[in-house]
Amino acid sequence: MSKAIINTPKAPAPIGPYSQAVEANGTVYVSGQVAMDPATGEVIGGGVEAQTELVMKHLESILDAAGLTFAHVVKCSIFVKDMNDFAKVNAIYGKAFPENPPARETVEVARLPKDVLVEISCIAVA
Repeated sequence: MSKAIINTPKAPAPIGPYSQAVEANGTVYVSGQVAMDPATGEVIGGGVEAQTELVMKHLESILDAAGLTFAHVVKCSIFVKDMNDFAKVNAIYGKAFPENPPARETVEVARLPKDVLVEISCIAVA
């Protein structure tokens, strides 16, 4: 098996024993991203819209470091603190996938790392 670790300073450094992304045999598995400022490691304010915008930027930066774009994404997982925010998250998320969106699920969870409001992960294929 071919395996490579993907890392970029344009997204937050991992806060545990995991990688930003791992490429294995042409598939890139991007870890869940949260709205942390990569420079400070602090969670940004501004509500779920601002957090979702930053999460999508982090995903894009990691995909770029792997030589991919959102067009390569085949699966996403979205975790939200409050399902009442679904429409707001969905509107921002949808901008990245104007055509042929990937498969995905969205689930409400009791708590997320650093008490963020949203976390998104994805799988992309070269």
